Amino acid sequence: MPKLAQREQQVGAFQVMHLVGEAQRLMAEGADVIHLEVGEPDFPTPPQVVAAAVESMQSGQTFYTPSSGLRGLQQALQGFYQRRYGLAIAPERFVLTPGASGALQVVLSLMLDAGQEILLPEPGYPCNRHISRLLNISTRCAPLAADQGFDLTAAWLAQHWRPETRALLVSSPANPTGKVLDRARLSVLAEWCREHDAHLLVDEIYHGLVNDAERTPSVLEVDPQAWVVNSFSKYFGMTGWRLGWAVVPPYAVEAANRLVQNLFLAPPTMSQHAALRALDADMGEVYEQRRQAFRQRRDVLLSGLQRLGFQCPAGGQGAFYLYVDVSHTGLSAWDFSARLLQEAHVATTPGDDFGGAAPERYVRFAYTCDTPRLEEALTRLAGFLERTC
Repeated sequence: MPKLAQREQQVGAFQVMHLVGEAQRLMAEGADVIHLEVGEPDFPTPPQVVAAAVESMQSGQTFYTPSSGLRGLQQALQGFYQRRYGLAIAPERFVLTPGASGALQVVLSLMLDAGQEILLPEPGYPCNRHISRLLNISTRCAPLAADQGFDLTAAWLAQHWRPETRALLVSSPANPTGKVLDRARLSVLAEWCREHDAHLLVDEIYHGLVNDAERTPSVLEVDPQAWVVNSFSKYFGMTGWRLGWAVVPPYAVEAANRLVQNLFLAPPTMSQHAALRALDADMGEVYEQRRQAFRQRRDVLLSGLQRLGFQCPAGGQGAFYLYVDVSHTGLSAWDFSARLLQEAHVATTPGDDFGGAAPERYVRFAYTCDTPRLEEALTRLAGFLERTC
């Protein structure tokens, strides 16, 4: 039997999928499992957006689009960035892709050759390192300090940057910590990369989901030459539609078009027509109501966890995650999550997948269910702790 390529060994499976499978087994047996492990909003796609997709399909809009996306959708993104960030970005710089993962593949392929190094702060989204390694990019993962709130600082850059480092990939708001990079911090990162003639790539897929401020600044506000990946999945509630985008520098537009032609041919047509409606200005009220709901959930879950003795170094500034230190229970993150699921039917995500320093201390809680379910989860957790600790 022919052997598989060695590069597939660089792509690890999500360890949490074992727990997801166990949760599904328990549910099949009739257990009431509360899902705090799910990394997607529980709000469905707004009906106005669904209706726009249905109308487009019924009118025959089911053919390929231009490889980088509908011109009208690129222009709609241009208007969205003008309203939200005050930025004037040429529409051709928006490259539509099948999900943010597709955008990440495109951008990494354009930025770096095989063997060149990218610096990734951790804890972080595991696909960032997996996709980088699949492209034979040298991946340097460096831990952020929990006692500094997982903050990205100039001192951290100075400690972990090497002469061969050619790119920096960061996320704001971050998965799993929820850390948000403010304008001053983004300026520090942008200036560092300019001084070192390196690429700066920011994952902004949780933009709009921020708890302690009215909005999250885009890196493009401080560095027009930076690269951005984003998605309709999280803020817009369109996870299953598989549509993302990259914002590429002007000098990369032609190359990006060639790449998406060969990788994807075109993004999903019906998803693009849905996204056109999602970007209409009148939809802002819907998304703001959802943001407020997430903030209320964050407050309930965070205060409840703190009452039970847990520490959350980053405080849940954005996205819909709390990254919590469980070491005071005497259990590793994996054992904590496995036993909490089995004994209390509450599903969480251990920190093993996210890397960083001492991931065995941390568990990610997603507040992607309504407040009564979060309160029930806290009640179950309290009972679990009484029996365990």
